[in-house]
Parts: sequence; structure tokens; C-alpha cells
Amino acid sequence: MSSLYPVFDTPSLAGQQPTQPKVRYGKSFTFDFEAGDFLLDGAGRVPMLDGHRTWVQWCAKAILIERYSALVYSPRYGVEMERARRHSSREAARAAIERAITEALLVDRRTKAVRDFSFEWNGDELTVSCTVVPTIGTAERLEVTLSG
Repeated sequence: MSSLYPVFDTPSLAGQQPTQPKVRYGKSFTFDFEAGDFLLDGAGRVPMLDGHRTWVQWCAKAILIERYSALVYSPRYGVEMERARRHSSREAARAAIERAITEALLVDRRTKAVRDFSFEWNGDELTVSCTVVPTIGTAERLEVTLSG
């Protein structure tokens, strides 16, 4: 007995490959992390950064921002550093901080990898260094000091 529903093979689509959107590196204003404000040149203007330096600045700022701390930032932006630092031992805290930073930076398509972490504790202050690898360009070494 024949089927009530037609049966056929689906044709293959020639020449179509799944495409990923291109990674774009935009420009941004230069931010002075020491002063906590945008940098000004001698003429009172804020200098612009090229695409690669903009991405490096984004990575540093993402590490410094506590996730969910301000409504202006997306819930995907920042690091849950307070939670990661609450662990009882430094080894557990190191692992949690490394994971939290890696997850926060890999949200951006421009970031290919985060590796080579080093930690330096000085009282309540923690200096974290890591290498961030972009999808386009050269790897950069970041050093961020977190207090509290």
C-alpha cells in the first residue's frame, strides 16, 4: 500500500557554507584608568584609539567592572569578582577568578583566548595579569589591580 504522504530526498544546496559575521574592530575614546575618566590631549580633546587598542581597553574595563553592578551595562558585561574572591583558599580563589575573567572576555567575538594568568596578592589588593589573544592581531598582556 502506498503512503498518503509524499516521500522525497532533500536536495543539497551547492556552494552555501554557513557564514560567521565578520569581526569588526571599531574606534573608541581613550580612557585613563588611573584617573577614572577619559584622557584629554593638550587641546582639550579626547584622543581616539584604533580598533585593536579599543579592544584591549574593552578587555581591561570588562575585568574592572563588577557584573550586575550598574544598569547601564548589559548582564553579560563584567566579571563576578566578589563572588570569585570569596573562596576560603587562595588556590580556589585563583581558579574562580581565572574562570570568571575568561568567561567575561570570551563573550566578545573579538577575543579568541585568555591564558597565562598570574596573581599577586598584597593585603586586600590583587593584581591579575593575563594574556588576551584577539581573533585578528597580536596578543596583549593585561595587568589589572583590584582592591577590596
